[in-house]
Amino acid sequence: MTGPAHVIVLDLDDTLYLERDFVRSGFAAVSARLTMEGLADGFGDAAWALFEDGRRVDIFNAALAGLGIPVDEGLIDRLVTLYREHEPQIALQPDAARFISKPPAGCALAILTDGHLTTQQNKVRALGLDKAGIMPIVCTGLWGRDYWKPHERGFRHIAGHYGLPADAFTYVADNPAKDFIAPRALGWRTVQIIRPGAIHPSANPHPTDLCIESLDALTRAWIAGGVLSRVPADAR
Repeated sequence: MTGPAHVIVLDLDDTLYLERDFVRSGFAAVSARLTMEGLADGFGDAAWALFEDGRRVDIFNAALAGLGIPVDEGLIDRLVTLYREHEPQIALQPDAARFISKPPAGCALAILTDGHLTTQQNKVRALGLDKAGIMPIVCTGLWGRDYWKPHERGFRHIAGHYGLPADAFTYVADNPAKDFIAPRALGWRTVQIIRPGAIHPSANPHPTDLCIESLDALTRAWIAGGVLSRVPADAR
């Protein structure tokens, strides 16, 4: 059986689903536990309001303090673990579901994602990606934080799995701060997806071959060009 001519490697958070949905799901799980234990009511709403206001650090501390709950390190650690390891209520974006069910002809799909291992594995299962025929699904948390992007290990692992030349790989992701450094250094094509509601800013200090707002646009570009065209180096 002939293998794929090209491999499209997909990021997970804010590429296939909205990460803010995971955040809200996590807050809800923590809120339910606090209510069950009789410690606090309304944590989920309080934490979500802080998140919507742009807060990205110490949300648990601030939300608990706002509810008049004494904060100690042990409680915060326990709640953060629950947040990271809960079974998330999340769903693929409609265009992502379409793309995964019908990738461009001749293309295989793989996934490369950073984050705490249990967290990312739970997301993969919740989205049904473990049953979608995608391979490999690489969660760099398996190797430890030192191997999160922009480290090249995850990209090299996928390249080794397929044994294809560098220009046969395309990485699709959202975060310009870290996602495209390694694949560009390895000679891969890169595509930035900018989704409304995504957590990371859309500024792009590491220019990519294509910038899209949905995976439908990637499908159209692929069909139009037969394969994703490279942007000349002097035009990037």
